Amino acid sequence: MITLRRAKEEDIEVIRDIAAATWPSTYLEIIGQTQIDYMLDKMYSKGELLKQLMEGYIFLIAEEGENQFGFAGYSIIGHDERIYKLHKLYVLPSAHGKGIGKNLINEVFNQVKNAGGSALQLNVNKHNKAKDFYLKCGFAVKESVKLDIGEGYFMDDYVMEYKF
Repeated sequence: MITLRRAKEEDIEVIRDIAAATWPSTYLEIIGQTQIDYMLDKMYSKGELLKQLMEGYIFLIAEEGENQFGFAGYSIIGHDERIYKLHKLYVLPSAHGKGIGKNLINEVFNQVKNAGGSALQLNVNKHNKAKDFYLKCGFAVKESVKLDIGEGYFMDDYVMEYKF
């Protein structure tokens, strides 16, 4: 049975491993290996993940026994409006179709709602099939953005939002 738990500092390697295992199958055809390497290094370095944990990001890990299958990471971004952002949600390709992503997003919904959140936002690459998953979960496309992430790379995303 899959259970969800809050990640701690010692789980940083688990998060890094899952990201490294999921990004190529998710993004290779969309952005290429060079940009994947750049983004993983920038967004999933030990230092960056530790900084996020220390800044109050909440990471949830989906696991069964000793095996971890996915994670989600979110934080509050708009204190006045109580807006939260889902920064990361990845499930190992070998575990797709088992409801793990749905379990993770539902737990994030519950936690954000219980914290008094008014909305949950996320960015998803315009060509990522995860957009359809988020639409099924009740998110709506709010806007289209093109974000410069350095080194000549851009994130061509939809900002999606779920209102509570």
